[in-house]
Amino acid sequence: MNKTNTVEQTVRGQDADASDKTIESLRSLLNWLKGQFEDFGIDPGWAGLLVNVVGALLLVFLSWLAYLVAKRVVLRAIRFLSSKTSTDWDKVLIEHKVFACLSNVVPALVVHVLAPVVFEGVESLAGFVQGLAKVYLVVVLLLTLQALLNGLQTIYQHYDISKRIPIKGLLQALMLVACFVGGVFIISIVMGREIGTLMAGLGAMVMGFLFVFKDAIMGLVAGIQIATNDTVRKGDWIEMKGHGIDGDVIDVSLTTVKVQNFDKTVVSIPASKLITEACRNWRGMKDSGGRRIKRPIRIDMRSIQFADEALLEKFQRFDLLKGYLQSRLDEVNVHNQTANTDLSELVNGRRLTNIGTFRAYIMAYLKSHPQIRQDRTFLIRQLAPGDNGLPIEIYIFTDTTVWAEYEAIQADIFDHLLAVIPEFGLAPFQNSTGKESISGTLDVSMVND
Repeated sequence: MNKTNTVEQTVRGQDADASDKTIESLRSLLNWLKGQFEDFGIDPGWAGLLVNVVGALLLVFLSWLAYLVAKRVVLRAIRFLSSKTSTDWDKVLIEHKVFACLSNVVPALVVHVLAPVVFEGVESLAGFVQGLAKVYLVVVLLLTLQALLNGLQTIYQHYDISKRIPIKGLLQALMLVACFVGGVFIISIVMGREIGTLMAGLGAMVMGFLFVFKDAIMGLVAGIQIATNDTVRKGDWIEMKGHGIDGDVIDVSLTTVKVQNFDKTVVSIPASKLITEACRNWRGMKDSGGRRIKRPIRIDMRSIQFADEALLEKFQRFDLLKGYLQSRLDEVNVHNQTANTDLSELVNGRRLTNIGTFRAYIMAYLKSHPQIRQDRTFLIRQLAPGDNGLPIEIYIFTDTTVWAEYEAIQADIFDHLLAVIPEFGLAPFQNSTGKESISGTLDVSMVND
């Protein structure tokens, strides 16, 4: 262990010696050049100025040379090594020019290190050049961070979790904070003040900034809430009637959410609206694999009656009702015989009704339907009667969430049920228009939920 530390210290010492030798060589070159100018009879003041000009050109050349080395040698080496690996993240970072941006740091470091040597004796000029190098360095680091975050976003999208938890808003928030911190650093460099002192002086300015940009900040906070609470994802079908939104989410950013409506129009809405206002997200329906049908058929109550022998004989010819009728008739007959019921009056004893048999038919029909899920809520219920007749509500789930397929299944079901209503001696309810249909029955009035 001690031997390893000794080797590392030796290498560091050699690197430091090499750097010091380079600086000393540059200083010696400039001093020699100044001496040559003075030997030519040039005034020492003008000779120093010429040396500074030559040093500035030399500094530009050295920084440009360092930039070329970083671009042509280092970047090519990184691309070569990336082509030999089986991972994708390094290729993504190269595609987003993360290393290309980072290579721009090299000339800034060269200028910052060599400026005091080149402009030796002119501390103000050396400090000014170093300040420019620091500002340039901060800008380059911010651009590198932005490229890195874009690359991380691309890498993250390759995983399935990105569909459930988008991080675009969080990365934008991180970049915004980095830009604020970088701006503070740049201001401190330009003004020549410590960051702590500068932050204390900027307190009132920050408060004013927060007040002026409160809407943007609210959007920022809402974007973070949307990302962390998984409120909306890219690809979700959302609905906000008050804003004319009914379609798929195509982008979730830090402050806005873009939705492409089903008519192909695109609506951008502030992220804060999704937090403060009601928003229907149909993701749960899509994930469940089934979509609900909740719709009543309204029956004219004047058509409800007990099933007489003619109706019962007719019902027994319905294949879907054979098992139901047999068990129900046996039950009714046993009850009436046990109670010694006088069946000469319809109000005595137990009897089947056409409305009850119709409900049993709906149940049997939907139980045998191949596109209705039997493992979800399955109800054929009678709601409270009202001015619009007696509602028989169907509450079931299809086995698909595709909109067109769902509508086709729903239409086929109600096409059939509407057609068989008269077979049960029932009449659908519809508000009178003064004109009856050819068959003498009324049409069905249905309300979709």
